[in-house]
Amino acid sequence: QVQLVESGGGSVQAGGSLRLSCAAFGHIYSGYCMGWFRQAPGKEREGVAVIWSHGVSTYYADSVKGRFTISQDSAKNTLYLQMNSLKPEDTAVYYCAADFGSGDCSPTASGGGYWGQGTQVTVSS
Repeated sequence: QVQLVESGGGSVQAGGSLRLSCAAFGHIYSGYCMGWFRQAPGKEREGVAVIWSHGVSTYYADSVKGRFTISQDSAKNTLYLQMNSLKPEDTAVYYCAADFGSGDCSPTASGGGYWGQGTQVTVSS
């Protein structure tokens, strides 16, 4: 089994930065694609950023391009999301996921693979 544990969420003012971490435990395959999703109150969960093949390919939602950066440290089995220039509309619960979708880590996936419990990010104006 695989367990994903997110950390690094919190409250910040608009324009600030946070770095989310996702530690992976268990039978992690080094080739797993991984990603970050978020869900704001009353909204559907959306894919924020995805990383394939240890950074050979990445995806970012239009709403976060140029502000968020996804990365991973394979030696530490940890995924990161550096979030800069945060906006109130970035407020959401952020989830880490691995090998989701049909194993292809599509940003539009609604399940599959492994998911963390989420970490709250609140951005005040």
